Amino acid sequence: MDQNQIKEFIAQKIPEGYSLSKIQDMLKEQNVNITFMELRLIAAEIEESVFTQVEKAEEKPEEKEDKNTPENASPADPAMDDPAMGDPAMDAAAPAGNTVVELSKIARPGAVASGSVKFGSGVTAEWILDQMGRLGLENSTGKPTEQDIQEFQVELQKLFSR
Repeated sequence: MDQNQIKEFIAQKIPEGYSLSKIQDMLKEQNVNITFMELRLIAAEIEESVFTQVEKAEEKPEEKEDKNTPENASPADPAMDDPAMGDPAMDAAAPAGNTVVELSKIARPGAVASGSVKFGSGVTAEWILDQMGRLGLENSTGKPTEQDIQEFQVELQKLFSR
């Protein structure tokens, strides 16, 4: 197997729910010797590319909605053209989009669980729950609002209560 075939094999097995150690065993059966660290790095690369593709697919419908918004907006309301011009107190009370929390199938070292979140305000981040029960956000694209954090906690609780 060449490198691309190995990546394709791993990309096929991860969504099927196989653990990385099981995938490593399957590769050994096909005479492919790969260290767990190499496998983990390839899996992380695959997960990142899938997440990026999903993000791009989600952005396309939003762009279409944005094109329709000015037609429906009142020309007397300049805040509709530029959300930065809106009153901050009004923005906090304004309904935001849905917060989407995803659980990663790939275990991170030192983490009980990890994944990604797209807040209602549009900010995205990676989250991690460590072995001490501490929750952290990394690689965020901005600063989530207080409402975003509350929605995130609720969605995370729903995710773990399934």
